[in-house]
Amino acid sequence: MKTQRGFTLIELMMALVVVAILTAIALPAYTSYIIRGNVPEATANLATKQVQMEQWFQDNRTYIGAPACNNLTPPGKNFDFSCTVQTATTFTLQAAGRSSMAGFSYTVDQSNVKTSAFVSPAPSGWVAATPNNCWVTNVGGVC
Repeated sequence: MKTQRGFTLIELMMALVVVAILTAIALPAYTSYIIRGNVPEATANLATKQVQMEQWFQDNRTYIGAPACNNLTPPGKNFDFSCTVQTATTFTLQAAGRSSMAGFSYTVDQSNVKTSAFVSPAPSGWVAATPNNCWVTNVGGVC
C-alpha cells in the first residue's frame, strides 16, 4: 500500500493563517521603524542651520542676510526646509515633510523653541509633546 505524500488542505490553510498573523503584526512595526528613521533628517538639518544662524548673529548682530537662511540645503529626501527672518533679531527655521513624511512639521527659532506638528496624512499616534518645546521623534509625543 502506498502512502500519500503532501499537505492536506487544512495544513496549508493553517500555514497561511500563521503567515497572515505575522504579517499583520510586523508590517505596522516596520512602517513605524521607517518613519522614526526619517525624522533625524529634519532635526539634524534644523540643528545645523540654527547653529549657522547663531554664528552669523554673533559676527553681525543681525540675522538678516545670513547665508544659512539664504542658502538652504537642497530639498532632502523626505523634508523641505525653509527659513524666515522676521526682524534683525528673530528667525524661524522649518522642516515640512513630503512624500512618505507628509504631515510632519518641525520648527526652531532664535530662542531655541522647538515645535513639532502632525496633521493628516501623518500616521495616527504621532502627537505634539506637552509642553511642546522639543522635537517629537517617536509615536505618542516622545521627544
